[in-house]
Amino acid sequence: MKYNQIRRKTKEIKIGSIAIGGQNPIALQSMTNTDTHDKQKTLTQIRSLEAVGCDIVRITVPDEEAAYTIPFLKEAGVRIPIVADIHFDYRVAIRCAELGVDKIRINPGNIGDADRVRAVCKICREKQIPIRIGVNSGSLEKEILAKYGSPTPEALCESAKYHAALLEKEEFSDIVISIKASNPYHMILANRLLAEQCSYPLHLGVTEAGSKEMGSLKSAVGIGSLLTDGIGDTIRVSLTDDPIEEIAAAKKILCAVGVEGQAGMDIVSCPTCGRTKIDLIPLVAEFEKRAKEEGLTDLPIKVALMGCVVNGPGEAREADIGIAGGKGEAVLIKKGTVVRKIAEDRIVEELLEEVKRLGK
Repeated sequence: MKYNQIRRKTKEIKIGSIAIGGQNPIALQSMTNTDTHDKQKTLTQIRSLEAVGCDIVRITVPDEEAAYTIPFLKEAGVRIPIVADIHFDYRVAIRCAELGVDKIRINPGNIGDADRVRAVCKICREKQIPIRIGVNSGSLEKEILAKYGSPTPEALCESAKYHAALLEKEEFSDIVISIKASNPYHMILANRLLAEQCSYPLHLGVTEAGSKEMGSLKSAVGIGSLLTDGIGDTIRVSLTDDPIEEIAAAKKILCAVGVEGQAGMDIVSCPTCGRTKIDLIPLVAEFEKRAKEEGLTDLPIKVALMGCVVNGPGEAREADIGIAGGKGEAVLIKKGTVVRKIAEDRIVEELLEEVKRLGK
């Protein structure tokens, strides 16, 4: 079964130059950590994110002055859609819409009365700007928190539906919803509940996930579990690190889940055992290093590096290209067919050459 066959059917939402939801590719997001008032630093970071494959970028807009960074970025040639992160002040949301932002992230319930929500919906409708509702375990309404006693998955889901209802009341439906929690299990359950109760596209992420290593693991558990359910239209891996690392981690999650056409290179290698006849551990490390250096890791190719002839030929047969180790040598298997033998000291070099041929 292909991944697209299990994906949840959702409303398609246009965000600037791209669309999410429906059967569109899963969009990779990140957020700048520069001071948005510093236009040049923000631009430099966004260019770096564009270069590594970021599809959508979010910037915090704490006041109207910061909103003027949006036209600066557009005029400088930023290609990817820009999302304005707004808290509390509906006037900032309106100004961002006037200045050409591609999406607004807001909690309708914390910007004031119905007139303010109506004003934001009115300009977003006029400008065809979608609104992303962002709910997390630290921002629950007092009434909902009192009802459930803690930020349970049910509480998070109810909060998201409450905010969506505020927009729906104004006949606004270009909505993306995000439910995040620092506990991956709670985040998974909350999004599963919400996915059953609405057809809006969902943005996935584990909030406050931590540093690169642990944050990537938590995100892989949370985001990856939902993707295997067919849930999720856009994702962000939140890391206490350079935002570029978020995109790298997101790509690895798509690869691990097996999302066709977006995953890049899938390297399959065995853990080694007493049957292994080649020095596989450093061999795999060297292959990964060289493939990255030579810009091959974005190729949608499955590569198998197996240590012996027990499971090796079978696993390599399922890959686009692979090797199965023998004593001091390996057999090269291409599209299920044994092609030739390779001396152990030539495995990495010849495998890379075969990958390049497949990538042409």
